[in-house]
Amino acid sequence: MKLHEIIKRPLITEKASLQKELFDKYAFEVALEANKNEIRRAIESVFKVHVTDVKTIRFRGKFRRVGRNMGQRSNWKKAIVTLKKGEKIEVIEGV
Repeated sequence: MKLHEIIKRPLITEKASLQKELFDKYAFEVALEANKNEIRRAIESVFKVHVTDVKTIRFRGKFRRVGRNMGQRSNWKKAIVTLKKGEKIEVIEGV
């Protein structure tokens, strides 16, 4: 799997912003098939930082109704990445 396919987008929520300020942790939506080692390598090479820890969470898509029809949202995976003390990801800081 290519590096740009592993990282889909950064997650910018209130909880993620608080973790970023207090603990140097960043949240990303990543590919479902990616494992922790691939996520670590992708973050380190794309953003030029040192990753100390990666935690992953899988979310099942919720069932939703539109009129009479039932559908399901896509399953997705979130990675919480801890960086070395004092390092930042500049792309996310500017948002």
